[in-house]
Amino acid sequence: MKALILSFAFSTIFLTSCNADSPKNQVTKSDQSQKTEVAKPNETPAQSEVSIKGIVDAYIKVKNALAKDNDKLAASGGKELVNAIQNFNKSALTPEQAKTYADIEEDAKEHAEHISTNAGNLKHQREHFETLSQDVYQLVKTFGTSQPLYYDHCPMYNKNKGGYWVSESKAIQNPYLGKSMPTCGVVKEELK
Repeated sequence: MKALILSFAFSTIFLTSCNADSPKNQVTKSDQSQKTEVAKPNETPAQSEVSIKGIVDAYIKVKNALAKDNDKLAASGGKELVNAIQNFNKSALTPEQAKTYADIEEDAKEHAEHISTNAGNLKHQREHFETLSQDVYQLVKTFGTSQPLYYDHCPMYNKNKGGYWVSESKAIQNPYLGKSMPTCGVVKEELK
């Protein structure tokens, strides 16, 4: 009986080791590279083809103008932003990216238009900038960025309700309080 059990055990071990080397169980280098490519988080083939740089650049112009209390330059940047949103090439977007962009596009354009048509009214421009900043943040989170960007927060804006914005600089340049409190705020997140 012991001989039968030992014989069965050796047979099982032998068959298992033979099957381990069968082609269906072998992992090739191409299989490993495919697994590695699939494992990259939040990256799509179209992502490298899609650039929101024009939108971000125009938004940064608005942000910097508001930080300097320059309503005319903010209006000019708002106009550039409207054009950048209208001229954005949506043809290379994945379905998920297209949905995110569609959800943001009209809202961002509306707020940029309000900023562009309200030279002389910094308070109104800043109110629209607050919502616009959330839209741009979502775009950057969805499409990524080729440059370092920072997500900043000012706790004192809007009667201490606070406000967020996207910046190209780690140094705080507060677009909500402008020259009255130019460095009020903190970096909450580095966007890549």
